[in-house]
Order: sequence, then structure tokens, then C-alpha cells
Amino acid sequence: MNDAVRLNFKLRTAFRVLYFIKEFKALSANDLYTELKRIDWENILPMAGYFSVTSSVQTASITDQRFANLKCKDAIVDRISESRGRRPDSGPDRNKAVVFLYWKDDYCSIFIDTTGEPLSKRGYRKIPMSAPMQETLAAAVVMSSQWKGDVPFVNPMCGSGTMAIEAALIALNKCPGLLRNNFAFMHVIGFERDNYMAIRNELKAQQTNVKVPIIVTDIDKESVDASRQNARTAGVEQFLEFHECDFRKTPLPETPGIIMLNPPYGLRLSEQKWLEGQYKQIGDFFKQSCAGYKGYIFTGNLDLAKRVGLKTKSRTIFYNSQIESRLLEYELYTGTKKIYNDE
Repeated sequence: MNDAVRLNFKLRTAFRVLYFIKEFKALSANDLYTELKRIDWENILPMAGYFSVTSSVQTASITDQRFANLKCKDAIVDRISESRGRRPDSGPDRNKAVVFLYWKDDYCSIFIDTTGEPLSKRGYRKIPMSAPMQETLAAAVVMSSQWKGDVPFVNPMCGSGTMAIEAALIALNKCPGLLRNNFAFMHVIGFERDNYMAIRNELKAQQTNVKVPIIVTDIDKESVDASRQNARTAGVEQFLEFHECDFRKTPLPETPGIIMLNPPYGLRLSEQKWLEGQYKQIGDFFKQSCAGYKGYIFTGNLDLAKRVGLKTKSRTIFYNSQIESRLLEYELYTGTKKIYNDE
């Protein structure tokens, strides 16, 4: 279980950490119940505790995932009741023990979800603003730039400040899981609080300091205020510099680093014309003000990205919920460089 504790603390881009229990074949819901009831749940889940069941189900055996969850819950409760004479409570909340079922065709695997609420829920984003980037996605985007806290990080159009906060956590070598005080592994039999605290304190001791500027700007005062509050909750406010300004007025450190924007995608047709101008202005800003920097744009609209007017060095595919998106990298040279339209 110590490995699960470390992983839940340290992983920046994962949603959950699963602890494998058993795999088996199930052709029907009754098969599922029978196989699950053979597991010694009385040695895994406290009889006076609480658990929930989540699942990923793709099988012709049932048409409703909730029915699979119910059969799983029934098997666990019946096993513990018959073994111990008392049954645990169960429900939809994932704030205590969590069982995860994977069922595809006739293949089943059962796990303890050691995480509970997804790792993307760091707990610091109290003010999300509109269309916020998920914390795990923001961390993945920053990590894709190979930024390690050794050069300045500049985040215009900051929104809720998620990218800048995740960048600060990386620079500090601060494990994102340290922001949480509750994980599902704390509610299963065998959890040892002393080991948990020892690992937590060990990881805290490995934190460093932020040695470079992290600049956060937005033209919207509410976004700047929200970013500041979210950063305060995450414990990184003192490492970020906040400015209320148009992205083109963002103060840039003399030492080049990384500049990263997440502009609106323009999913509504009425926004397209205005955003075409915004993306062109981002390209102009990159060319005129950001020489020597690595420029990044994260967007779910590749048609708008063409308006930037710069050739991309790389394109990394991400999924922002259901939206196929790209992290576009631009190498911003000093001096004169031929400009290409990015087709």
C-alpha cells in the first residue's frame, strides 16, 4: 500500500491509482455477482465503514452500467454480512473506500480505487471562472514544454490561473497530492497512518524553491483575482507575479523562457470573427515582443490557430474533455526570420 500512497501524492497527470484484486470471466450479471462474492471483502473493507462502486462497462450482457454497479455492491455487502454479521454502508460518494469494476465483453477485473475523488481535483481551485482547464491537463501541458523551473514561465490570458499554479508546483517539486487530506486508501483495512505521515513528511522535505519569475496576466480583473485566490489556496501565491493587462502588455523577463497561452476556442460561430483577430494578435505579439522565448498556444480550434501566422515547431495532441486539442510550439528567434502561414 505504500506504493499507492506515494503514487497518489506524486502523480501530476493521472486521474486515479488502482490496486488490482482479481480478474475473471463473466457472461452475465449473475456470473459477476458469483465471482465477486468469492473475494474475501471482509479482509479489505471495514464492516462498519462505507464504500462506493464505480465502473467502466462495455458488454452486451447488460445495457445499464448502474446495474453492474448494483450487482457488485450486492456481492460485497452479502459477503461481508454473511462473514461478519454486519454490513457496511454504501452509496455514490467517493470520499471513503472505492471499488472499481472494469468489464469488457466477457472479461472482468476488479480493483480497489486507492484515490477516491479523481487526482484532478487538487482542491485549490475554489474560483473556476469560465471553461477552466482541468488541473491534470494543465500539468500535462506544462510538462510537455519540458519546463522544469529553470527559466521564466509567462502565462497571459491566465483565466483561473491553473497552468501557472501547476507550473509553480513543478518548480517547487511540490507533490500535488500533498494538497489533499483524504484518499480512498485511508478507508480500507491495512491502512497505517504512521506510514502515511512518514511518506507525506518525506515528500514535503524534498520541496525546493522557485528561482525564476512566473508571470500571470489577464485583461479581466476577476480572472486575476481568481488566479491569486486559487494560488493562495494552493500555497504558491508568493511565487507568482500577477498583472491585470492586455496580453500584449504582459511584462516579460529579460532572460527568455516559456510563454504559454490558452486562448478561447471559439466554439460558438458568433465568436469566430473576433477570435480570428485575437489569434493573429497573439502571433504578432510573439514575433514583436517574445524573441528568444519558446511560445506555446493550447487550443481546440486548429482553424483559428492558422491565424497566428507562424510555423509550428511541434504539435502535441491532447483531449480537453471531448475536444481534440493541440499544444502548438513556436520557436521565436531573435533577428529576422521568414514567417510562414501554418497550414
